[in-house]
Amino acid sequence: MFKKSLLFIVLTAFVFGLSGCVTARRKSELEMQGLRNQISVLESQLQAKEQEINSLKDELNNLQQERIAEVRGEKIRKIKRVVPEVKSRPRTREIQIALKNAGYDPGKIDGKMGRQTIEAIKAFQAANNLKPDGRVGKATWKVLGEYLYKKLK
Repeated sequence: MFKKSLLFIVLTAFVFGLSGCVTARRKSELEMQGLRNQISVLESQLQAKEQEINSLKDELNNLQQERIAEVRGEKIRKIKRVVPEVKSRPRTREIQIALKNAGYDPGKIDGKMGRQTIEAIKAFQAANNLKPDGRVGKATWKVLGEYLYKKLK
């Protein structure tokens, strides 16, 4: 009888000991996940601040250039290269520019429909739920044409 009681007490202590380890482990995992989440938030905030710093550096550089030109008595001409608006079927160069602005690398923008441009078209089509055939038809250009003038960040 004493052996049975002792065995029961030992088994009970063992079971409680295991449950305590599991609970402590679960708590530790939750703390780790919370820390990972905080790191992700801080990384995204850091990235946003870095982008803000870079844009401020660019703005400062432009202001310095304008000031230098002003001191020299020169007029500053700002030249913007803009692709004329596409009224009919897009040219290969326009497709390449739109792909690049959308974040797909068509390779060198040379106005030639090469292998890399076709692969970029297929990737764009697949990402936008279009038939990935590598051809820029009306449906593809309707979506892709929006990127001709605006860049994706």
